[in-house]
Amino acid sequence: MDRIDEEILKLLKENGRMTSSEISKHVHLSVPAVSERIRKLEEGQVIDRFTVRLNREQTGLHLLAFIMVQLEKPEHVAGFRTMIVQTPSVLECHHLAGEYDYLLKVALKSTGELEQLISEQIKRLEGVSKTNTMIVLSTMKEEM
Repeated sequence: MDRIDEEILKLLKENGRMTSSEISKHVHLSVPAVSERIRKLEEGQVIDRFTVRLNREQTGLHLLAFIMVQLEKPEHVAGFRTMIVQTPSVLECHHLAGEYDYLLKVALKSTGELEQLISEQIKRLEGVSKTNTMIVLSTMKEEM
C-alpha cells in the first residue's frame, strides 16, 4: 500500500459511493488505474466490504452504551459468544485483557430496552458473573 492507496481509502471512507472517475481526479490517475487499485485493495482484504452507515438517531436508536462483561469460567465463552452475535442491538463485541472479559457496544431505543438487555439476556446467561454499564452522553468522534 502506498500514498495513493491511502488517499483512495480516505476518499472512500468519506464517501463510499464515490466513483472511480471522481477518485481519479483527486489522486491524478486514470479511471482504470483507480479501479484496479480498488480491486486489489478488496482482494487483499484491506477493503472488507462496502456498506451503508445509518444515522442511529434517525432510526430510533437514541441510546448508545458500553457494557463490560465478566465471565466466571472459560467454558462459558461459547454460550456467551453465541448469544452476542445473535443480538441485533450489539454493534460491537471485543474480547479484553484485564478485569472484564468482554466489552459490548450497544445501540437501543431507550433505557428500558437497555435494562431488558442487561437483566433479561446478559445477566441470565450462564457464567456471567459481573457487568458494568456506561451510557454515552455524546460522541465527538466515531470512525473506523
